[in-house]
Amino acid sequence: MENASARNMWGDYLDKHLEHAFHEAPQVIHFYDNEEDANTYARLTKQGIKKAISDSLLGLQFRNEPLPKIGDFKVVTNWKGEAQCIIQIKSVKLKPYFSIDAAYAKLEGEGDQSLSHWKKTHWDYYTRELAPYNRVPRDSMIVVCQEFEKVF
Repeated sequence: MENASARNMWGDYLDKHLEHAFHEAPQVIHFYDNEEDANTYARLTKQGIKKAISDSLLGLQFRNEPLPKIGDFKVVTNWKGEAQCIIQIKSVKLKPYFSIDAAYAKLEGEGDQSLSHWKKTHWDYYTRELAPYNRVPRDSMIVVCQEFEKVF
């Protein structure tokens, strides 16, 4: 793990949770593709409001990133890369974009937590994410829905 802040936080977590000492090092992430959203959603995660994240399957494939697995840990940072908290993935479901419901949108904890807000912000994000690959989002595209728990 190259990020010193994340490495230190993971070390602090392991000091209190020796049962995870042999677990694979966590992925270090920040949310979204801009400073304002990254910082806002890191704060909401730290506060326990944000409890889910949604990657596009195409985006993961184009970036050669593996599918998340239940039990994976992630260190959430702000835009500057400063570790804010550690989350553990509790559920991973592949769903078409059109099937995302209001209950899931609420788990994401973003904006007014409505389905309409979720659909607008995620559609805009997926549009930006896929543009470099000459792809566009579609209602039928697969979304990797990950529910998580803040553990540290």
